[in-house]
Parts: sequence; C-alpha cells; structure tokens
Amino acid sequence: MDFNFENELSGKIALVTGGTKGTGKAIADRLSKAGATVIVTARNKPEDQPGHIHFIAADLSRPEGTQKVVEEILAEYGHLDILINNMGSSETPGGGFTVLSDHDWEATIQTNLLAPVRLDRGFLPGMVGRGEGVIIHIASIQARLPLYDSTLPYAAAKAGLVNYSKSLSNEVSPKGVRVLTVSPGWIMTSASGRMIERIADSSGGTIEQATHSVMNALGGIPFGRPAWPEEVAELVGFLASPRAAYLTGTEYVIDGGTIPTI
Repeated sequence: MDFNFENELSGKIALVTGGTKGTGKAIADRLSKAGATVIVTARNKPEDQPGHIHFIAADLSRPEGTQKVVEEILAEYGHLDILINNMGSSETPGGGFTVLSDHDWEATIQTNLLAPVRLDRGFLPGMVGRGEGVIIHIASIQARLPLYDSTLPYAAAKAGLVNYSKSLSNEVSPKGVRVLTVSPGWIMTSASGRMIERIADSSGGTIEQATHSVMNALGGIPFGRPAWPEEVAELVGFLASPRAAYLTGTEYVIDGGTIPTI
C-alpha cells in the first residue's frame, strides 16, 4: 500500500483535548501537518493560538463542558473522524493516601477518566454509523508504575482509562472504529521544565541534578532523558493514520524504557 505521509489525514476532522500546550499542542500540530482539520479544547484560549486550528473553550471535567464540545463540533463539521483524549492532570497534594479528600479523588477521576468517557459517548455513534473512526486515549505509565506518595488518584484514574479503552475497543472495533491507548512516561513539557527549576531552587542544586532526581524517583530512565512532546506526537500521528489501519485494542508505551518489566 502506498501512503502520502504529508497529506495522509487530508479531509479528516480531528479533536485534541488539552491541545493548546505541551504534548497536546504537539499532537495538534502533527495532525495538522498531516492535512487534518484540527480542533483543540482547553479552559482558556492562549494568546498564541494558531488561527488555522479551531479552538473551543470548555471545562471537560464537567458534563456540560463535554456536551458543549460535542454539540459545537457536530454543528459545524457534521462529524468527527479522530478523537485524541489527551487532557489529563494531577493537582492533588503530596503525602500519600491519608491527605487525600473525596474532592481530590472525584476531581481527578472526572478529568482523567470520565471526561474521555463522555466525549467517546458523544462522538462514537457517528463513527459507528459511518463504519470508521479512530479514538486514542492518552494514559500514563503511572497506570502500571504509580507514585503513591504524590499522584495516587491520577495513577488510579489512568489505570481505569487503560482498562476502559481495551474494553471499548472490543465492542466497537468490529464496527469499524479503532480504539488505542498511548501511555507516555515523563515528558519534558514547559510545565516539567518549571518543576525542575523549582526542585533545583529548593535543593540548591543544578538543573541537571534536579532532572536526575526526578528520573531516579521513577526508578530510572534507561534512555537517559525524558521524552520530547514531539516524540509522543509522532507516535500518535502514526496511530491515527491509515498506516496503522490494523492496529486497535492495544496500549503503546513510550517511556524511554522506564517500566522495568516487559
């Protein structure tokens, strides 16, 4: 089969949640370069948002936010071909199980698990009706390698997302819709860079020392560095493309070798 990599997504409509910064922005740019019409969501529109990418302001942690996104996209474009459930965050306090409230758990699960579920529910009927579509859930290696002292609810929500993604694939793959999971390790986004600077400042060490301290907390990264957002975006771009037409129901880990088992 012959593919034109530059325009392989021409004519496709794609949504990337959390697509205004970090890995989400890199994914949106990658899909746009492949010819897709790209929509991104976030709570607030950044000042440097590209004009060729459709932005929708929405809080996806709330049901009305996901409903707004579904209704606006279907009203303007009629359907969605590619859904990248990238949005995710962990804002709970460190300190382990005892410091976490019901609100911490509920807010984290709303953002990292139920928001993708609601968006899938909104767009899947159309995909199934056309007999084609791609849904990619961005999870995390914390689903298998949780950091219990700092991100316990996040890790639990991502584990749920991985399981849900596999179950959903079993249901809709026979109907023409591919469902996949991408689980990155540590990614060097601007937020990660700021975290490293804070660690270096508080410890009195260098940026390099702070970087290695985070890698050590993860049990080490054999590749020797975090991933760049563009590296994760390249994997997502491939999985969303016709080149990956036979791939569904699978989790793809991109972590530089962090997870110590096969």
